[in-house]
Amino acid sequence: MSFPHGVQYAIWAAVLFGSTTPVAKYLIQEIHPVLMAAIFYLGSGFGLLIVRFLSGSVLNEAPISKSNYPWLFGAVFSGGILAPVLLMTGLKLTPASSASLLLNLEGVFTALLAWIVFKENFDRRIASGMILIVIGGAILTCQNELRVEISWGSILILLACLFWGIDNNFTQKVSSNDPYQVASIKGISAGIFNLALSFILGVPFCSPGKALFGIIIGFLGYGLSLALFVMALRHIGTARTGAYFSIAPFWGTILSIVILNEKISSSLILSGAFMFAGIWLHLTESHDHVHEHSDLQHDHKHVHDEHHAHEHNEHEMQPSEHSHMHFHGKLIHSHGHYPDIHHRHEH
Repeated sequence: MSFPHGVQYAIWAAVLFGSTTPVAKYLIQEIHPVLMAAIFYLGSGFGLLIVRFLSGSVLNEAPISKSNYPWLFGAVFSGGILAPVLLMTGLKLTPASSASLLLNLEGVFTALLAWIVFKENFDRRIASGMILIVIGGAILTCQNELRVEISWGSILILLACLFWGIDNNFTQKVSSNDPYQVASIKGISAGIFNLALSFILGVPFCSPGKALFGIIIGFLGYGLSLALFVMALRHIGTARTGAYFSIAPFWGTILSIVILNEKISSSLILSGAFMFAGIWLHLTESHDHVHEHSDLQHDHKHVHDEHHAHEHNEHEMQPSEHSHMHFHGKLIHSHGHYPDIHHRHEH
């Protein structure tokens, strides 16, 4: 079965991010969580910056435009600054089991904001799949403790999830731009903030070897993962990307079992059943109807297809994938589609 590119990007983003869990469990024994977040984020941001520099024009991606700066700033501020502070404060006041369970609400907030505020398309099948995936994540992190305390700590964690949901929806607004640039800016901003916070808190620095190891892991598990996440947002929309990305904890747990010899629990098996059922509902989605494309002008990486039938100067030799400012005229047609950057129409 061949999956759409957006689905592949989202799943690979989840796999890379989930793979950091066993490594984080190893590093957390010697590195303070705030400092470790700073190292991961800095590895993410500067690693992608190097990738962009070495790749040059190979990526053929559209740079961030000035009109998208507010969206990017909002994403960095809500997801890279506010959410981590709220989470760390809430963790001090909340039992670990309750905190883990509450963190699954990021996917819920992401989907609800996408559907209600940003008018992204969904139907009962997609909503049911999202619910099953969230239930699977809740079972996985619950560890047989179904207790969630309503306290100030819980409220702060809920707010952190809300701001990460806002971050995901804001990032979708800039997903047509260079994903490596978007992810790099977010990583460097969050890394500098967390590093400054670790200095304020008086956190002792780790050994250079551990720092280098963390930077490499941050580049792979946070940097490339976020770039793939942005590409998934471009192709399949916010809610669906968030749903697929929710498998990250499940994958991380499987790796922990393989690498750290942790035991296979009944909650893992039950969680996997719910998640796979939800993902199956998403993968077998069929959304096909007559829809109208309004006039639109934007810049993003594309190939010449039904939606990109514009012409080029005969002297301009364009590669199969390229980016430039182009115009979409009014078009009415019918085909299967996702709520990508070209299909944000109302239903």
